[in-house]
Amino acid sequence: MTSKFTYSYFRISKTEEVALSAQKYRNLRLNALKSSPASFSSTYEIEAAYTEADWLSLLTIPGREVFICAATSQNADQPWLNHVEWVGQVSIRGPLSPADFTLPLESGQPAPKWDSEEERWQMLSLFTLSEHRGQGLGKKLCQEALGYLQFYRPQPSVVQVRLMVKPGNHAAVKLYEGIGFLVVGKCALKEAFIANGDAHLLPADTSTPKFSKRSGLIMMYCISRE
Repeated sequence: MTSKFTYSYFRISKTEEVALSAQKYRNLRLNALKSSPASFSSTYEIEAAYTEADWLSLLTIPGREVFICAATSQNADQPWLNHVEWVGQVSIRGPLSPADFTLPLESGQPAPKWDSEEERWQMLSLFTLSEHRGQGLGKKLCQEALGYLQFYRPQPSVVQVRLMVKPGNHAAVKLYEGIGFLVVGKCALKEAFIANGDAHLLPADTSTPKFSKRSGLIMMYCISRE
């Protein structure tokens, strides 16, 4: 069946039309948090309370890039009624220092190398709205982000991209494996919060099995800039 939408993918600019982008990003995030709360560390209640300045900060803060999938409705009879909606997202954090990228030996993740040898990024918050799933949008969003890193700068020649997957999320694992990510170890939920930049959302006590059990998957993808 022919899709009623065409899709485009892009990185949100930190300088152009940022206020408008912040409004669209807010709508996407709140829609996603309300419809699929288990997909995020944050909650609808937390982000619904964000101010306009908070949303602007999320898009302009150094060390974080956000990529969007936009859907354009197709109305052949009345093209002036075509509507563009943001329907998917993925973010990357970096470049990260070796210390910020390091996990305990028991995680199984290889130790990071020197900054002169590699660059390190964390991929997070991949999501598409339910009515637009099943069309490969998540994969294309990831590829958009990885393509950006390919040309982010010429050196170092190797980029390590890491992500962490919740236990039992077989669909996500299959998607990432299809892109080329490899499972390299296991992480605790506390480590995932910190790696994703969400340490402020952790409870005071993280010693409980929910946060300390090493059950999430660590997956990595290597980019060569040569």
